[in-house]
Amino acid sequence: MIENSLFFYVINMDVIDAIKKRRAYRSLKPVKISKELIEDLSGCIRLSASCFNNQPWRYVFVYKPDILRSMHEVLSSGNEWAKSASMIIAVFCRKEDDCVVHDREYFLFDTGIATAFLILRATELGLVAHPIAGYSPKETRKILNIPDYFNVITLVIVGKKSDKINPVLSEKQVQNEKKRPVRLKIDEFIYHNKYS
Repeated sequence: MIENSLFFYVINMDVIDAIKKRRAYRSLKPVKISKELIEDLSGCIRLSASCFNNQPWRYVFVYKPDILRSMHEVLSSGNEWAKSASMIIAVFCRKEDDCVVHDREYFLFDTGIATAFLILRATELGLVAHPIAGYSPKETRKILNIPDYFNVITLVIVGKKSDKINPVLSEKQVQNEKKRPVRLKIDEFIYHNKYS
């Protein structure tokens, strides 16, 4: 796997390039989901930081056609575009598997970091990896046999960017396909030395 610096795909960009290239596209075309791709993405997740190395994250990679179709039923009405995905990755974790330091619970933070590694590696490989909030965690747990004590925090929709706009997209979603949505100015979220 990845622990010996063996990557299954050629690396073509720096981290900064992957960060700049990453986009939450919704117009997708199919991409082959191979065992090597899943091992590569999993290996990147595995290297992520976590509190005391607890590694609280859990993922189900869904790519088998019949289960993928079942997952279409968990999507909210604004996420019909995700039915074009070649893979849906369920991301879940629980508080008991990570640090709780005084009133600070780290499980969501640590799982978020690991998921960012997954998304950036997928971007580097030329894929779209779009996390969504519009789905039913309860139905996701039922379909994927995830125990109720886990918090299903996102689904990551994976495919290849299509130049053809998906006809189910809203007008706003179409505009976001064509141009990156407006980002906050740096001075709106960065403070120096003290919050002000």
